[in-house]
Parts: sequence; structure tokens; C-alpha cells
Amino acid sequence: MLNELESLSQNIGRLIKISERHHHARHALEEQLEQLRADYAAVQGELAQMREERDTLQTERDTLSAKIDDAQVRLNAILEKLPRAKAAPEPDNQLDLLATDASHDEAQQEHAHAGEMHGEHSQGEKA
Repeated sequence: MLNELESLSQNIGRLIKISERHHHARHALEEQLEQLRADYAAVQGELAQMREERDTLQTERDTLSAKIDDAQVRLNAILEKLPRAKAAPEPDNQLDLLATDASHDEAQQEHAHAGEMHGEHSQGEKA
């Protein structure tokens, strides 16, 4: 009988230790849960703030877009009121400019080639 009581006492001691471990683990998990709830609440607050900022920016964008549209309409109205210029040929036609640039490039190349030729004659005379 004494052995049974001692065995029972050891089993009760083990159960108490197991219960204490579970109690500590449960307490740690409850603390973790509270921390996660606090983090969640903080993130929800930040999310609400970001949504508010997004809505503000969208409102500003829409306002600016409306102002741009209004300015475009006014600009078009002003442009329509301006007198039309007569269709006269422009003296600086782009094709004319290209032709001028090409002839200028050719002149520079000829000048450079002449300089090289002159340099060769000078070196030949020195040798």
C-alpha cells in the first residue's frame, strides 16, 4: 500500500509539473496573442491613415485634372480668337537646312583632306 501511495504521489507530482508547464505555455501564448492584437490594431490604424491619404491624393488629382481641362478649353478659345497667319513658305525649310548642313560638312571634309595632303608634302620635303 505504501508503494502505491508513493507511486500515486509521484504521478500527482508529474501531473502538477505538466500542468504548470501548460499554464506557463498558455500564459506565453496569451501574451503573444495580445501583442499580435496590438500589432493588428496598429496596422489597421496605419491602413486607415493610408486610405485617407490616398483619397486625399485622388481628390487633388481629380481637381488638378479638372483645372487642366478648363485651362485647355480656355487656351483653345484664345487660339481660335487669334488671327490666322497667311500660309507663306518658311525661309528656313528643314530640307534646305539639311542641304546646307550637308554642303558645310563636305566643305569641312575637303579642307581637312587638303590639310592632310599639305602635311604629307611638308614631311616629304623634310626627309
